[in-house]
Amino acid sequence: MDINHRASILIGESMNFKGRDIISMRDFSKAEIMHVLNTAKKIENGNYSNLFSGKVMASLFFEPSTRTRLSFESAMNRLGGKVLGFADKGVSSSSKGESLGDAIKVVEGYSDVIAMRHPLEGAARLAAEAASIPVINGGDGSNQHPTQTFLDLYTILKTKKTLEGLTVGFIGDLKYGRTVHSLAHALSHFGAEMYFISPDSLRMPKDDLNDLKAMGASFHEVNDLEKVIGKLDVLYATRIQRERFPDQLEYEKVKNSYVISKKTLQDARKDMIIMHPLPRVNEISEEVDGTPHALYFEQARNGVPIRQALLALTLGVDV
Repeated sequence: MDINHRASILIGESMNFKGRDIISMRDFSKAEIMHVLNTAKKIENGNYSNLFSGKVMASLFFEPSTRTRLSFESAMNRLGGKVLGFADKGVSSSSKGESLGDAIKVVEGYSDVIAMRHPLEGAARLAAEAASIPVINGGDGSNQHPTQTFLDLYTILKTKKTLEGLTVGFIGDLKYGRTVHSLAHALSHFGAEMYFISPDSLRMPKDDLNDLKAMGASFHEVNDLEKVIGKLDVLYATRIQRERFPDQLEYEKVKNSYVISKKTLQDARKDMIIMHPLPRVNEISEEVDGTPHALYFEQARNGVPIRQALLALTLGVDV
């Protein structure tokens, strides 16, 4: 966030996201988060089929993606915009040795906004520094995934009717899980009680925990889901990510650490919701899909109005 934008928030001026990069949840205040969520609700409930007429989004995915890439493209297309780009770094000039900065400077000449995913931490920030148009981070390594966090918050808000004072459990790969890092930070604005449930080798990074402490967040690190499941309003499951492990033997040791089944849910609150950023492997049994707890497919669908909101706000389009 640039200094002038932060100053405008502090003195109570109206929020202006036009031209703003969406890189990290750490760049957003509580009021700004709610502004994005309220914009998404307005778009979802309205008729804005020509909102992005004449606008072009560059979709630059240097790492495999299904939901994030397609929901960005759906968001743009459904509101009358156009999309160009690639979903395989092998077809981009990076395979010829072109630097990310050079690629961004070229692409900005063809588009109005860039949605990007990259396997390296910090790549989105680097792209934003190189670009004169807005860059929206669709995930950079194990670092941040802000658009996923916004849709996670939107899903919780639609279901629970509030974000305030909830008890949220995060289970699985908390070390490499960028969605967890982003969401935990965002929830700290709303007084959440958080339980981090993982094997010792996949605990939340110390830097993230220190940030949460500095924000006054309440959290607990545990290994056993059964001991805390009855307390939870939300259970946020994550995949053990094989591709993030430098040592595959370490992956084999923890890959089946937690599997959520109907039996697991016996002591859960009736209105507890289960979320997952997807894709899942075997951490949630398919038998759970038919229960009232399962919300992960609706969660994925909520990516469209959230990304429509972020695109509209950064493009300065009135809603």
